[in-house]
Amino acid sequence: MRNVGRTDLPAEQRTALTKAIRWEWATIAYTLFTISLVALVLGNSQAMKTAWIEDMLSLIPQVSFLVALLFIRRKPTRSFPFGKHRAMTIGHLVAGVALLAVGGNLAVEAAIGLISGEHPTIGTLQLFGQTIWLGWLMVGVMLLIVIGPLIYGPAKLRLAPKLHNKLLFADADMARADWHTNAASIVGVLGVGIGLWWLDGAAAIFISIGIVLDGVRNTRFAIRDLMDERARTHDDKRTHPLVNAVLAEMLRQPWVRDAGVRMRDQGQVFHTEIFFVPTRRRPPRTETLHAAAERIAALDWKLQDISLIPVGRLPDEATRLE
Repeated sequence: MRNVGRTDLPAEQRTALTKAIRWEWATIAYTLFTISLVALVLGNSQAMKTAWIEDMLSLIPQVSFLVALLFIRRKPTRSFPFGKHRAMTIGHLVAGVALLAVGGNLAVEAAIGLISGEHPTIGTLQLFGQTIWLGWLMVGVMLLIVIGPLIYGPAKLRLAPKLHNKLLFADADMARADWHTNAASIVGVLGVGIGLWWLDGAAAIFISIGIVLDGVRNTRFAIRDLMDERARTHDDKRTHPLVNAVLAEMLRQPWVRDAGVRMRDQGQVFHTEIFFVPTRRRPPRTETLHAAAERIAALDWKLQDISLIPVGRLPDEATRLE
């Protein structure tokens, strides 16, 4: 994909996006395999059941990412003058809400089972003429499937900043923490094996809480972006440094006395309004403003829509140079 909306992607971002698409398809294939594998050894363990459902939920970010790509590549129209970049944020919100709802339901179900004293049982099966406790197969499967996230999680984490893609970052962050789920489910199964039946329910609650926290975090970040919060970094930890970079470039213009900016995240690119107080009563010529806008757009590929607005006084909500 050469562009997003009307922004041509630089070579580094085109390469990163191609890799991200391949990793997402590879993750979907791997997750479908692990879902099938866990289903074969599920048994009556609540922890295993919760981990299995979490595996299914982990497909949502990848599917949302691939679907959103179909929309964000379209150019702006009169009906959608800013393009459809928000499709990526909507995908982020869908993933967050799904995690929150299903994780909460699993936590309640596990808590009820624990409080009511439900004793899970793990049986045996015949394999190659030998009687094997099913719990050993569960442990083996959970140890095997933890390998995938340890490979594709860090790979996506390296790509997310290059694309400024919060959905990809959330997907990678969840994959990185997947080993918690596997470890908890193993503890739950082994607990049942040594007679500590309550460890299974406790492990299920631990896994569910992890799902809920992922849901809360991603839902909160997606809603803040949809409410046009000031642009922040891909991990939402701080204000995006481009805010200051744009202001510094604007204040370098000899015809600018003061400047402020309103920059919002459209999903993968930024929409930027720059307010400036001219040094003279008359604003600069159109050609001068156009040249300044091009210089600012050249700072970073994410700066897609830039508006220069002469004002007598800067709006209070506009960010100043820090």
